[in-house]
Amino acid sequence: MDLVIRDATVIDGTATPSYRADVAVTDGRIAEIHREDSPGPRPTGTRTVDAGGLALSPGFIDMHAHSDLALLRDPDHSAKAAQGVTLEVLGQDGLSYAPVDDRTLAQVRRSISGWNGDGEDIDFDWRTVGGYLDRLDRQGIAVNAAYLIPQGTVRMYAVGWDDRPATAAELDRMRQLVDQGMREGAVGMSSGLTYTPGMYADDAELTELCRVVAAHGGYYCPHHRSYGAGALEAYEEMVRLTRSAGCSLHLAHATMNFGVNEGRAPDLLALLDDALDAGADISLDTYPYTPGCTTLVAMLPSWASEGGPEAVLARLADAATAARIRHDLEIVGSDGCHGVPIEWDTIEISGTGAPALAGYVGRTVAESAALRGEEPWVTARRLLVEDRLGTTILQHVGHEENVRLIMRHRVHTGGSDGILQGDKPHPRAYGTFPHYLGRYARELGILSLEECVAHLTSRPAARLRLPDRGLVREGYRADLVLFDPATVAAGSTFEEPRVLPYGIPHVLIDGRFVIEDGRRTQVLAGRAVRSTGSAA
Repeated sequence: MDLVIRDATVIDGTATPSYRADVAVTDGRIAEIHREDSPGPRPTGTRTVDAGGLALSPGFIDMHAHSDLALLRDPDHSAKAAQGVTLEVLGQDGLSYAPVDDRTLAQVRRSISGWNGDGEDIDFDWRTVGGYLDRLDRQGIAVNAAYLIPQGTVRMYAVGWDDRPATAAELDRMRQLVDQGMREGAVGMSSGLTYTPGMYADDAELTELCRVVAAHGGYYCPHHRSYGAGALEAYEEMVRLTRSAGCSLHLAHATMNFGVNEGRAPDLLALLDDALDAGADISLDTYPYTPGCTTLVAMLPSWASEGGPEAVLARLADAATAARIRHDLEIVGSDGCHGVPIEWDTIEISGTGAPALAGYVGRTVAESAALRGEEPWVTARRLLVEDRLGTTILQHVGHEENVRLIMRHRVHTGGSDGILQGDKPHPRAYGTFPHYLGRYARELGILSLEECVAHLTSRPAARLRLPDRGLVREGYRADLVLFDPATVAAGSTFEEPRVLPYGIPHVLIDGRFVIEDGRRTQVLAGRAVRSTGSAA
């Protein structure tokens, strides 16, 4: 054997009790699992790792990642590799970098610079989904990556930034783009239905695109139309829409936020259970924290974003239009802020594109406004304009009891929603998976360790239809994590968000160490993971 992991406590991803075994790896796959009570000789290998006291699990799958450019920019990518993440799902929230033409690429780079940076350091030598996946393979990446076709980008490409129904020709073009992306290896389609221009699509348009996704065996992953006022109705809309289209549904960062939804997780879970019992194919992901993270411009009403980033800045520069935006934000409750009037003391600035604005980072808009002796809207408007819409925020609107209840659900998986940009990013980017294991499994007992590992491994692998990942099983790929159940924990905090986790000494992808003895190696073992689905 190439490698034998000796005396590991195997947590195999099935949620069944752990067991002691030697696990042997050859040619990037698990070749033998020799339990301690098995007859016959123990396997031997060119290299042996003593795993006494350590748990061995499948590699963790991040079902909601924003590493679309980070994987190309940062070969180290310890933010995810050190957590035990061996596969990330990119193209989230309806906005990413393929498929595009030159115009669309320029617009999407601008519109999500707060998520991924402006991309000035990236050679965008692709325009298609297949071209992007080829680029990942050609360059070599730290962890594996799958891709969702971003519906907002597709609409930007075919329709533009207008708030109107697509014409028959435009809808046909969108179908073609989704079909091509699925044929080139995408695992499904995402939407950001509180982000423009994707939110301008009506249900009929989304249903038609989901039918294309379903024909290729993919799934629909919506950031739906509200996580605040009307959240339950937004979930119902996605369930109804995908059932009509015959498409699998995976609910992105599925939680119930804002004061209107405190204690309402049981309502969401009852809705999902009824649909599952009726035959729906549904899964969801969450991160184990209460605050959310997005861009400041995302809070604005959708009408203010029609036409694209330059149109937004023009509206902010006009006093009368800016006053209307403020009214929608503070009094009405904009659709960008999930129908809830914005509370400036919950909006913490986590990053700015312009270095001159760095002094705002780590304070809420309300705090910065008080220091300047001005109203919060004045501060927010200044940030939006001077940062050219690149400001990222943490939004402190979640509820711990909702988080805990949802993570126990039978179709739950883990997703970091990790935005790596900004001076003070959300700690979930560096801490989601060890936080699940350390805080919620070991300390709180919300999940058993075996259940928790299954949520982070086999369940997402099943959603992605990966036949040889997500379990410690002979013949499966050796994407593996060795961690200490007694000490594993997130190192990242809201005060120090870029600290790496504790208690994860070894991470392997295809049998190669990407983390060894707690340190990042120079190995780039990641590859694009392409869908094996085919058109009906």
